[in-house]
Amino acid sequence: VIRCRAAVAWAVGKPLSVEEVEVAPPKAGEVRVKIVATGICHTDEHILEGSFPDVDFPVIPGHEGAGIVESVGEGVTSVKPGDKVIPLCLPQCGECSFCLNPESNYCLKCHVSEPQTVLPDKTSRFTCKGKQIHHFLWVSTFAEYTVVPEYAVAKIDAAAPLDKVCLLACGFSTGYGAAINTAKVKPGSTCAVFGLGGVGLSVVMGCKAAGASRIIAIDINKDKFAKAKELGATHCISPHDFKKPIQEVLTEMTGHGVDYSFEVIGRADTMTAALASCNMNTGVCVMVGVPASGSVISFDPMLVLSGRTWKGTLLGGWKMRDCIPKLVASYLEKKFNSDVLITHTLPIAKVNEGFELLRAGKSIRTVLLF
Repeated sequence: VIRCRAAVAWAVGKPLSVEEVEVAPPKAGEVRVKIVATGICHTDEHILEGSFPDVDFPVIPGHEGAGIVESVGEGVTSVKPGDKVIPLCLPQCGECSFCLNPESNYCLKCHVSEPQTVLPDKTSRFTCKGKQIHHFLWVSTFAEYTVVPEYAVAKIDAAAPLDKVCLLACGFSTGYGAAINTAKVKPGSTCAVFGLGGVGLSVVMGCKAAGASRIIAIDINKDKFAKAKELGATHCISPHDFKKPIQEVLTEMTGHGVDYSFEVIGRADTMTAALASCNMNTGVCVMVGVPASGSVISFDPMLVLSGRTWKGTLLGGWKMRDCIPKLVASYLEKKFNSDVLITHTLPIAKVNEGFELLRAGKSIRTVLLF
């Protein structure tokens, strides 16, 4: 058993508490990882707000981490102690019908199919003050040591800087992949991106990499416009500056709507606006933002009857165990620069400061270091 620090969420709406926790050794098929760095993603904020009713408290959040294998359980062959790894919040078991489908990046072991507040054997590896602490998505990267199933961890290049590539575990990969894999943005096309947080800016980078000629970035926080332009946005607009709905503004700007639109906020009203803003016949709208549990969307069916495509994306469409090592290799080859998304770096003891920066719209990504 290892004793270490972890940021524990004891209850909904309460600040995280940095505690000493005990982390049990890995069982068969499991890997214990020393987390070096982890990003704060908006999904972690959703846990603290209580937006996910299937998350049990107390829990250790965090799912955008990178670290080093400390020990492995019986039967683990793909990683060994000392390997640099990224724990995966979307597993890839390699055996289910989704994993065997080359066009799918879903896995039946994923949190949408089975709850992941304890490990697959229905027990936790975390205890604190004599109480069992729940896992989050099997990864719980706000703990200095965490235990994950082997199929929820990817070995990466030993040269990778862990305090930078941790973003590839969720935020960057989700946004970049939404443009490249899910929408399959074509060169010369027009794109609209709703929401300019870390994931939205990664969508902008993906659209630019795919060769889009116009990238219209939309946010009510104009402080984010400079960074969006630096990363490839050609226009930045705020819905607050117009008296008419934003979809009408975008249609006027482009003639017939954009070729591709991306909703990266997670709100029902902006999802329908994003759909309506793309070309009525050939437009593709991709849902990237995570809506609150129980959200319902009502929209005019003519919006899709005329030919639009409306689709969602899970972690940017990447098969995580296969693709994360390749994305890390691309990062090392400087094919993209996800470092520009990191605005703040804090020690784990200041985790609550990181969340305050997020809520105030002052950070894109805060990376926590152990």
